[in-house]
Amino acid sequence: MPGWTSGSPPDALGGARRRVEAGLRALPVWVVYAIGLLPAFRLWYLGLTGGLGAEPINALERELGLIGLQFLLATLAVSPLRRLTGISLQRFRRALGLLSFWYVLQHLGVWLVLDLGDPALIWADIVKRPYITVGMIGFAAMVPLALTSSDRAMRRLGPLRWRRLQRLSYVVALAGVVHYLMLVKGWPSEPFLYAAVAAMLLGLRVAFARRRSGA
Repeated sequence: MPGWTSGSPPDALGGARRRVEAGLRALPVWVVYAIGLLPAFRLWYLGLTGGLGAEPINALERELGLIGLQFLLATLAVSPLRRLTGISLQRFRRALGLLSFWYVLQHLGVWLVLDLGDPALIWADIVKRPYITVGMIGFAAMVPLALTSSDRAMRRLGPLRWRRLQRLSYVVALAGVVHYLMLVKGWPSEPFLYAAVAAMLLGLRVAFARRRSGA
């Protein structure tokens, strides 16, 4: 096109990336937490005011779990995004991971307190329903990740052990998408879309890790 030099498109892309990076650096981390918590307040409000349809408990449980999965995938996307585009969301990864844990914890709480109701039925339901078994495996893998997300915990573990512990995120992601696939009835496209995104992100992370180690 007239007026374009051969170096213009890359320069334009580089300028856009620098503007995005400057905006991200200026964004306080607490804003991510604040925005991330808004869907929970909305869902609970709708649930209490009859805005979640004929089965509000099931709808609340499903939506909380789905948002938890979305935040989990966003957390997993931080490293591939930086490697592929140069844009770093590293400052926000802890917030995204903790928001994922918080939504999954609420999802579990709704199932335990509002859906199941009787504590005596918990173990029987976990054993009887495979999708619940898979979901509990994923949640169990999330707990140590959440507990060791602070700077103090990272220092106590040391870089090597902390990085090894982060591999549990692969278990969480696989359990999350399998739980979702097993939970739905029929063949809707949405769970398979989440599974495809998770597979792509995990594949990229494994490929980058192997390249970094020289394998």
